[in-house]
Amino acid sequence: MAKKKDQKEEIENQEAQATEDTLVEEKEAQETEENQEEEVEEIELSEEEKLAAEVEEAKDKYLRLYSEFENFRRRNAKERIDLIKTASSDLMKELLPIVDDFERAKQANEKQEDIEAVKEGFDLISNKLFKTLQAKGLKVMETEKGTAFDADLHEAVTQFPAEEELKGKIIDTLEKGYYLDDKVIRFAKVVIGA
Repeated sequence: MAKKKDQKEEIENQEAQATEDTLVEEKEAQETEENQEEEVEEIELSEEEKLAAEVEEAKDKYLRLYSEFENFRRRNAKERIDLIKTASSDLMKELLPIVDDFERAKQANEKQEDIEAVKEGFDLISNKLFKTLQAKGLKVMETEKGTAFDADLHEAVTQFPAEEELKGKIIDTLEKGYYLDDKVIRFAKVVIGA
C-alpha cells in the first residue's frame, strides 16, 4: 500500500507539475502575445509618426519652393521694369549727336544769309537722323500714288472722286507710315479714290 500511496503521490505531483507547467506556459504565451501587441502598437505608432514626419517634410518643401518662386517672380518683374525703363537708352545716346548738330545749326543760322547753306545743313542733319533710325530697324512704308489701299497698313483719312483706275487706290499720303523690324508702328494716313 505504501507503494500505491507513493505512486498516487507521484501521479498527483506529476499532475500538479503538469498543471503548473501548463499555467506557466499559458502565462508566458499571454505575456508574449501582450508584448507582440505592444510591439504592433509601437510599430503602428511609429508608422503614423513616419507619415506625420513625411507630411511635415512635404509642407516644409512646399513652403520653401513657394517662397523661392515668389522671390523669382518679384525679381523677374523688377528686372523687366528696369529693362523697360532703360530700353531706349542706347537709341537716345545715338540721337544726342544729332541734337547737338541741330543746336549748332540753329546758332549758325542766326547769322547766315545764304538760304542754300541753311537748306544743305538741315538736309545733312535730316539724313544723319534717318540713317541712325534705319540702323535701329526703322523703315518707311511705301505709299506711292496708285498703290492699292490695304487696311492692315493704311488709314484712310478721306476719299476724293478719282479716275476709274484710281478707285480704291491711294491718291495722296498725308502722313508716312513706318515699320520697326517688319512690325507696323505707325499706319500711313492716306487719301483714297472713290
